[in-house]
Amino acid sequence: MQPVNLSKKTLRLAVGAMFFMAGLCFASWTSRIASIQQNLGLSVTGLGAILSALPVGLMISLPFSGWIITKIGSRRLLIISLTVYGLALITLGLAQNGFQLVCCLLLYGFASNAANISVNTQAVYTESVYKRPIMASFHGLWSLAGFTGAGIGAYMIGKGVTPFHHFVLITIIMIICIIIAARSLHDDKTASSGPIFVMPDSSLIKLGVIAFCSMMCEGAMFDWSTIYFRDIVHPDKALIGAGFACFMGAMASGRLFIADWFAHRYGIKRILQVSGSLTAAGLLIAVIFPNFYTAIGGFLLVGLGVSSIVPMVYSAAGKSKTMAPGVALAAVSTIGFSGFLIAPPIIGFIAGLATLRASFILIACMGISIVVVSSKTKL
Repeated sequence: MQPVNLSKKTLRLAVGAMFFMAGLCFASWTSRIASIQQNLGLSVTGLGAILSALPVGLMISLPFSGWIITKIGSRRLLIISLTVYGLALITLGLAQNGFQLVCCLLLYGFASNAANISVNTQAVYTESVYKRPIMASFHGLWSLAGFTGAGIGAYMIGKGVTPFHHFVLITIIMIICIIIAARSLHDDKTASSGPIFVMPDSSLIKLGVIAFCSMMCEGAMFDWSTIYFRDIVHPDKALIGAGFACFMGAMASGRLFIADWFAHRYGIKRILQVSGSLTAAGLLIAVIFPNFYTAIGGFLLVGLGVSSIVPMVYSAAGKSKTMAPGVALAAVSTIGFSGFLIAPPIIGFIAGLATLRASFILIACMGISIVVVSSKTKL
C-alpha cells in the first residue's frame, strides 16, 4: 500500500508527472510525422494506411490492460508501460521502411493505451484521497505536454535534428522522471483474479456512450478542424491553423482551471450537461456562421466543452461499484475510443456525399447526445 510518510501532494505530483510524460511522448511522435514521411518517401495514401497501425495497437491493448492491471496493479503497469512507450518512440525514429514503421506503431499504440489505463487508475485513487474532483487537472497536464512536445518538435526540425536523436532525448527525460516519481505512486497490487473481459453494467455502458460521443468530437477536431478552416472559413494562409490552436488552448485551459472546480461545485452530471451543450453550440455556430471570428468563437466553445467530458467520465467509471477501477476504465475506454477512430472517416464520407459543413452538423449531434445520455445516467 501507499507508504504513510508520503503526502497526498507528493502523490498528486507523481501522478501528474506521469500524465505529462505520456503527453510529451505522444506529442513528440506527432510533431515528427512529416519528417518520418519524408525520410521514408511515403505517399499521403501510404502514410494514412501505416498510421492506422497506431489505433489498432491501442484497441488490441484495451482488454489486455484491463486484465493485467488486476494481476500486477496500476503502479507496476504504469512504470512498465510508460517505459516501453518511450522505448517504442525510439524505434519509430529507427524505422527504415513502411513495414518496420507499422510494427513499431503497433507496439507504440499498445504501450500508449496500457499507460493511459494505468495512469488514470492512479488518478482515480489520488482523487479519492483528495475527496474532491481533480481528474481534469491531470488531463490538463497531458494537454499542456502536447503544447510542450509540439514546441520541442518544431525546434528540433528547425535545428535539423533527426527524429531518432530527438526521440532518444525525450525517452531519457521520461525514464529519469519515471525513476523519480515511481516510489511516490500508489501501490494497488492485489491478489485478485478474473476473466480477461467482463461485460460492463448499464451505468458503465452509458458512461462509455458519453465518452464515445465526446471522442467523436475530439477526433473530428484533431483531424478536420484545420481543413474546415482552409476550405470553409477561407482565412489568410497564415491563419489556417488558428481554429485548431484555439480549440486546443481552450481544452487545456478548461481542464486545468475550470472543470474540477465546476464539478466540485455543481456535480459531474451538471458539468457533462453543460459540456455537451457547449460542444453542440460551438459546432453549430461554426457551421451556421462560417466566417473567421465566429468560427474561432465556435471552436473555443467546443474546446471548453470537450475539455471536461472524458476526465469526468473516467472519474465516474473509476468509482464503479461492480468492477475494479482499472477494469472499469478499460471497459469505458473500449467504447469511447471507438468514437475517436470512426469520426475522421465518417466525416470524410459525409463530406464527400454532401459538404464538410454537413458532416460537422453530425458531430454537433454528438454534443446533444451527451446532454441526453448524461441526464439519464445516475452520477
